[in-house]
Amino acid sequence: IHYRTALLIYWANILLFGVLLLASWRYAGHAGLVRDDMAPETARSIECRIIVAQALYAFGALFSIFSTIWSIVFIMLVQLNYAVAPKIGALRRLY
Repeated sequence: IHYRTALLIYWANILLFGVLLLASWRYAGHAGLVRDDMAPETARSIECRIIVAQALYAFGALFSIFSTIWSIVFIMLVQLNYAVAPKIGALRRLY
């Protein structure tokens, strides 16, 4: 739990999958694999959600400068937020 290198490798893994998810979403949109009746705001919202999540993960990785434990806690809370998607007003405004 005290190794920053392991934490940064974990964050790089999350970053890689986020980049791949964004690339896949954009490819699906350009290749016509997304329903035509989907609102343009929905596509932008999905991209924004991916980018905001990656920014929050990066912020969490920066916590490792001060404490790896706080960094891990922050990253886990971000993951929990995106997995459960609570209806918390301040969090919903981020994406």
